[in-house]
This record gives sequence, C-alpha cells and structure tokens, in this order.
Amino acid sequence: MRQLIKPLNKGDASVVEVPAPTPKPGEVLVATAASLVSAGTERATVEFANKSLIQKARSRPDLVKQVIEKAKRDGVLTALDAARSRLSEPIALGYSSAGSVISVGRGVSRFSPGDRVACAGAGFATHAEVVSVPENLVAKLPDSVDYEAGAFVTLGSIAMHGLRLSGPQLGETVAVIGLGLVGQIASQLARSAGCRVLGVDPDPRRGSRALALGCEAVFSDGTGLEEYILANLEIRGVDRVLICAATPTSGPVELAGKVARDRGSVVAIGDVGLDIPRRLYYDKELEFRVSRSYGPGRYDSQYEIEGRDYPAGYVRWTENRNMQAFVDLIGLGEIKTEPLVTHRFPIADAAKAYDLLSPKAKEPSLAVLITYEGNPSTEPRMDLKPASIAATSVDRVNVGMLGAGEFAKSTLIPAMKKTASVELVGVCTTTGLSASQAGQKFGFAYSTTDESDLISDSSINTVVIATRHNLHARQVVAAIEAGKHVFCEKPLALNANELREIILANGSQEGQTRQMLMVGFNRRFADMAQKMQAFFSDISEPLVMNYRVNAGYIPSDHWTQDDQIGGGRAIGEVCHFVDFLGFLSGSLPISINASALPNGSRYNNDNLALVIEYENGSVGNIVYAANGSTTMSKERIEVFGGGRSAILDDFRRLELMGHGNKKTYKSRLKQNKGHQGEWSALAAAMLSAGEPPIAFEELVATSLATFSALESLQTGLAQPIDTRSFIQDATDEKRVGE
Repeated sequence: MRQLIKPLNKGDASVVEVPAPTPKPGEVLVATAASLVSAGTERATVEFANKSLIQKARSRPDLVKQVIEKAKRDGVLTALDAARSRLSEPIALGYSSAGSVISVGRGVSRFSPGDRVACAGAGFATHAEVVSVPENLVAKLPDSVDYEAGAFVTLGSIAMHGLRLSGPQLGETVAVIGLGLVGQIASQLARSAGCRVLGVDPDPRRGSRALALGCEAVFSDGTGLEEYILANLEIRGVDRVLICAATPTSGPVELAGKVARDRGSVVAIGDVGLDIPRRLYYDKELEFRVSRSYGPGRYDSQYEIEGRDYPAGYVRWTENRNMQAFVDLIGLGEIKTEPLVTHRFPIADAAKAYDLLSPKAKEPSLAVLITYEGNPSTEPRMDLKPASIAATSVDRVNVGMLGAGEFAKSTLIPAMKKTASVELVGVCTTTGLSASQAGQKFGFAYSTTDESDLISDSSINTVVIATRHNLHARQVVAAIEAGKHVFCEKPLALNANELREIILANGSQEGQTRQMLMVGFNRRFADMAQKMQAFFSDISEPLVMNYRVNAGYIPSDHWTQDDQIGGGRAIGEVCHFVDFLGFLSGSLPISINASALPNGSRYNNDNLALVIEYENGSVGNIVYAANGSTTMSKERIEVFGGGRSAILDDFRRLELMGHGNKKTYKSRLKQNKGHQGEWSALAAAMLSAGEPPIAFEELVATSLATFSALESLQTGLAQPIDTRSFIQDATDEKRVGE
C-alpha cells in the first residue's frame, strides 16, 4: 500500500510503498477514502524536520541536554549513535481521516466490515491507503456524511473540546481569534450552540469564508473588534474568547484579555505564546484555560490504546464522544466543511500538498484533502530483495525479527549485522512504515506486519523477539513449537504461568535437535564483565556483590509500568541485574528479600532494595533507584571475595584489586554492554550445536527471582526460590495432563 512520509533529518515528503498493517486486538482496519492535512500541526512537524541540526538543537534544548548527559554517562560515540538513529526515522504524516472498515481485531464490538467511519490519532489515522486504528479513535459516519467531510473529525473534535472548555451559554457572544481551519470550525460550532460569533484574522479571504458560514462580523485586527464591541454589545465585552491562532508571540492572549467581559473566559486552542498580562486578567478576574487536543482520553494510553472508556456519568464528553458528536452535527447540516476545502490531491501526488505549507507557497490554502481511489492492497508482506539474494543457508543464523523499536534499531540489529554468520531475512512490526523502514535500512529480505509470516518461514531458523513484554511468552512458545531457535529480549515472561508454558515448550523438544533459547542478558558478555568474572573464578569462598542502578524516572503511565503490558520495572529491567549477579557468583539464587520506597502517585515499585542469597553462599545486593540525578552514572558493581575487590563503573571503567596490585581498564568514547558479545556467543553455539550461552535453568531462575521479589514486597518476607523444583513441577504437570 502507499503512505505519505517525511524524513526527520532531510529530504522532502514522499509517497512510499509499505506493507499494510494487521489489526491488533482492539483495533479497526480501515481502507482510507480521504484524509485531511492539518495546516498547523503538520506544518510545525515539517518545519522542524527541515531544520539543520543546529537549528533543531536551538529549538529543542531539552533534547540536547539529554544527549549531553548520555555522552557523559555512556560515552560520546554511544550518544552520537543513539542521536543519529533517532534522526534517521521517517515521520508518518497525518492524523485525521475517513474510510470503510475492512476487518476488526479481537475484542472490537462496535464496528463491522463495511462500516463507514472517521478516524483520528497521530500514528494511526495517517495519510495511508490502509490504517489500523484503536476502537476509541474511530466514530461511525451518518449516512448523510461523505468521507471528505468525515476526514475533518480530528480538527472538529479539537475545536469542539476548546469550545466546551469555555462554557458557552445560549445567547452569549464568542470571539474567535485566528480563522484558520480550527477557527473556522470553532466559529460554526459556537453559532450552532446558539451564540453570536465575532472573528479576527488578518487574511481577508478567511474572513470572507467565516462571514459566509455564520460569523456576525470579522475584523482584520483587534482594534476593529474592540470598536465593534463598544458600539454593539451592551456588556462591553464578549463572554468567551477562543484563541485559535498559531504564533510564538502572546499577542492573541493580550487581545483576548482586552475584549473579554468581566469574569469572562479565555481558552487557548492554538499554539500561542502564554505570557499572560496579569493586571489585565486580574482586573477582570478572567478564567484562562489551555485546551488539550480533542478531549478527555487524549494522551491516556489506557483509554486510547487499551480501549478502557470513561463512564459517561462522570466524563460526558470523551474524545471519542466528541468525534461522534462532530460528525453527527455535520450530518444535521450544522457544520459545513466543503466551503473550507481549497485543494485536493490524490495519494499518488500527496507530497505536493506539503508544498502549500511552506512559507514560500505562492497560493493560499485552508483545508487540503488527500483522496484515495480503488481497492488498496492489504498484503502484510513486502519483498525488499530479489529472491536470489533472500536465499539462506543452513550454516548461517537466519533471522526473523519480531519488533523493531528504538532499542532494536539502535543497538540490537546493528549487533546482529556485525556478526559474520547472521543473515537478516524478515522483519515484522505492527505498522507497515516501521517494518519497511527497518527492513530497508538494515538489509532484510522482506518486511511484514503479520508475525505468522516469520514463524512459518522455513528459511528462518532463528526468531528474535523484541516486542512489548506482554507478547514475549506467547511468541517464544510459538517460535519453539515451529522448530526455531529463539532470542528473546528481556523479560522472558511476566508471570509464573507464562514461564511454565515456556518450560513445557522447551521440554517438548526432547529426543529431537534441541532448539536454543536465549534471553538478551547482554551485560554478562561485555569485555569488562568477562574480565571481572574471570578475576574471581579461581577463589573458593562466596562473593559479596553490590549492584547500584541509577535507573532514572519513568512516568507511571508509560507502557513498561503497566503490569499487564510491561510488567513493571522489577520484572522488565531488574532482571538484567539479577542475571548479572548470578553470572558473577556462578550459582543459582535460593532466596530474595525486597524492600521499596512508598509508591505514592509518582513511583511504581521502582525504588527497590533487593538482597539475594545463592546456593554457594554468595550474597548479592541490588539497589535500583528511579529518584536519583541523571548526571550520575547509571550502573556500578562492586564485588568482594578471596582477598580481592573489583569495581565496574557503567561498563566503561573496571578496577581489579588484589594482593597489593591494582589493574584498571578504561573505555572513554564508547560504552560496551555486551550486545555484540552475546550475538557472537549465540551464533557460535547455534552453528556448532553446542551448549546455550546461558543455561536454561539460569534463565528460569532469573524470572523466578523477579516474581519472588514482587511477592516479597507484598508479604514483607524473604521468598524462597527453587528453580529446579519449579522446572520439574511444570514438566510433571504436563505429563499428568497427558
């Protein structure tokens, strides 16, 4: 299918071929008939993308600070690699469209194939022939509303939410500052709500449109509006002011304060400066609010992505209900969109639409529509290389990649490419653009949005799983049962039941050529980690180990913090450090005791102190903190035993001390956390049919330790860990069931 994109670091907007998306649970697959270019939001995106690196840095000093801190912590080259990886990503343009439903994902109940719908959401309702959109970002179109009108749904919902925040009542007067697309729609909505509407915009063409669509009067500047108010309004001010302009200055905010009546309200919908003149707003006791997009639910992943609606009795107008109300008003004839349309482009020529957003554009524009005709391709797979190049060999590690997020693209896939015996065959992501971009960038033979393409591909002998954590266990089991080797990014599972399923799948290979299972515990394969472990390998007494992690804050609404999706940080990230201490001690954990700071509203069991005991008597302490300074190094490991000590600081500096001697290893420019080492070890083991780089029972032990840590937090007691019994019990349950 075709999709419109814009490179973030260079180049013009272009239409590219990408695999069609496959609807996930809770999503609706839609064949797009029309999509709307948002002049304000998309112009800002394009302008940022077209800036030089220095200009980008000046406009986003917060991001520059992050890069500098990363360079200090992880090394200059590591920070530059991460920045380059992000800047190489293309942007999927568009967030407002309409079309017909092709199919629905599991759990969708409100829509069926053939339904006519309007869609919203950046990253979902893009300028593409086929889109997959979460159910709460889809609204049904009335029979009387065509697709072009339905494509206005996002802009209409933004205007509607802003108007609602202002609290208009019948007979009041509303001033709209800025008569761009949102301002034009807001004016019509205010008129439909029974209000008198006055407008301000320096462009006479926009003013004429607003007058034709119901504005009582329109002015080119604030002076004309103020004079009209004095001559025609008894209360000497408007009741509500909607700021729909887009400017870095605070002029519209000042004008709003001048024209609003005593105790009136002002709502900023557009992206404007927010320097509020206090005396002006104080004297009138004005209410000032900033409108956040298109209603309650926006930016709430539980609402938008997971489909958890808010009860109407408590939240009457969610973003989805705003969307539905807007298209219903179009159907009733209260809102007219056709007079706002200035340009139409077929998807093949869609890149031309963005020429109109340039400051150098020679013709004015308002609503720009992209149209789609014919039956779009819904094929989830796209070949990127000729078949002869895609052919694979049995003496190679032939990789099918599930997931290609930022970590995979910046770290994991580059490590695989540097491993001589690895062949990149197929890559699968949930969106066609990310699959195509990763496939082309790294040289995969094909890209797809359907994971079964990889699982069933006989030319693939190794499946790499880098998806969200809640998918790991199911995908691991499916890959093992398909006879593939498996590399799974941590964690292996989110709970004991998932872990049992993996044990059963792994054990079912008995009597056959065993498929290798590996988890991405990369730290143990770092050069300095190997030196550290070897330094203590010949002593006979237990070790005392201390691992301090300055993890940094992650908001509680981030997907990794969701117990059902990410598992929380104890399971999703602390597993790294549990594995590393097990590697150093050469022993399995037998108990764990966990403590945590009170969570409150800011934290989610991500300020932890763990004490782990091992079979050989070693003791490990893990201090995992989310409340520290980002300028401090992230990881520091201290180990003591047999008259020796060692300190590993952020995998860039290692000190080995013993018997009066001290040896120091340093890496100034680049951090080495073992990603390349783990792939070299894995490939060698696969091709030689040797033992896995990490024993299966060690993988199970690490997962059990993190599960037990959460139990310890709940009970306040140390929890035993019996890895071998857990594996045996899971195997016995299978045999009894058979």
